[in-house]
Amino acid sequence: MGREVGSGFLVGATVALTTLKLIWKTDNPVWVDQWPLERKKLSALKNLVREQLEKGHIVPTNSPWNSPVFVVRKKAPGSWRLLHDLRKINEVIEEMGPFQLGLPSLSMILRDWPLVIIDLKDCFFSIPLHPDDAPRFAFSIPSVNREEPLQRYHWVVLPQGLKNSPTICQWFVARALCPAREKHPGAKIIHYMDDLLIAAPTQQELQRARDCVITEVQNAGLEISTSKIQEIAPWKYLGWKITEQTVKPQKIEIRTEVNNLQNLQQLLGEVNWSELVFWPDRCFFSGVVGLAV
Repeated sequence: MGREVGSGFLVGATVALTTLKLIWKTDNPVWVDQWPLERKKLSALKNLVREQLEKGHIVPTNSPWNSPVFVVRKKAPGSWRLLHDLRKINEVIEEMGPFQLGLPSLSMILRDWPLVIIDLKDCFFSIPLHPDDAPRFAFSIPSVNREEPLQRYHWVVLPQGLKNSPTICQWFVARALCPAREKHPGAKIIHYMDDLLIAAPTQQELQRARDCVITEVQNAGLEISTSKIQEIAPWKYLGWKITEQTVKPQKIEIRTEVNNLQNLQQLLGEVNWSELVFWPDRCFFSGVVGLAV
């Protein structure tokens, strides 16, 4: 923890990490009109926007940029998801490309090493947009029958739908983990997006590395999903099932019945993951966990 000063705040408790700045193909504002929403969906949208405002993920704006927002039902009764249509914005952003070219090989974990798996909660919403970029991710909330002016906001954290959000997430989390890797070179810290795996030769070393990782990611403003921490076998990570002796794919269920866009996205994701898992060049390293396929 940091030291307390007269204001009552802690100094040095968090480390403000910089974020990547986007490269834009144009500085001319892109404005896409907000389309009308039926009363029920508009009410749900206002509630979701209020939640994001309270969490500090958005701020009021007068930005000359605008993209439409809408809501879709979630599985839970009465629950809705806020979506921002950023297709036109993505068209004027340079592609960054991935920082990790595929999934890490878990066969590099030494046999009988204790390990722990940590999930970062709402990772995108914990990573700031660059201040110069944030106003370009603006949206408007209409009123019923246009009875009042538009309520306008822009994101200050990585929005869902930004094509470079995964790349920025990879970069930001890697930066947050650098101090932990330097302090615990004997531990193996594997990171893919918002999923972390920590392994070490002994339980004591694992505990020290685990505590250090948690401290560093929290200092960077990231949040740990405590309910998803896995400390005992079998561990599940990136579609793999890990025991003290083996690493093998979790049961694969590819659903070929496609009735809507969500079904299609799930199918494509499952096929893509299967290609990564069964990549023919994946090799076995002697002296490490056996790769059970």
